[in-house]
Amino acid sequence: MKRVVFGKCVVLISMVFLLGACAQTNAVEIGENAPNFTLPDLKGKQVSLSDFKGKVIILNFFASWCPPCRQEVPDFTELQKTYGDKGFSAIGVALESLKDASAFADKAGINYPVLIDDNKASNTYGPIRAIPATFIIGKDFKVAKIYIGARSKEVFEKDIKELL
Repeated sequence: MKRVVFGKCVVLISMVFLLGACAQTNAVEIGENAPNFTLPDLKGKQVSLSDFKGKVIILNFFASWCPPCRQEVPDFTELQKTYGDKGFSAIGVALESLKDASAFADKAGINYPVLIDDNKASNTYGPIRAIPATFIIGKDFKVAKIYIGARSKEVFEKDIKELL
């Protein structure tokens, strides 16, 4: 009986590690140029990622219905206030409707660009299978870090300081 339980545990743990490894794969890898895209912002203006070339960028794929995503927004807002005039920009890419993203951005007081995904941008960076998914892009427009899942403000602030 103990062998059966132990065997099932080993199989379950192996599956968790395998699924975790699969979820971490991205079309974009650290050290590669950040793929450019153009998406509409909350007011309908077309915004390209390359408009921010020369800045340190936090590119965050999120949705308002995602609790860990909502948890990160105040940190990004604060980082934008602190480092926005020093060559940094946070950019949110909403994986939901314009209506839902706009209502959330207003309620949360987001002070950085929020763009509405067309599925092409998110597929270029992923495909994004789990959110939040955050890509740290250096001034050289190369992907410096990739985070799947929420991280603390301190993690992002450390990355920003290293790249500024």
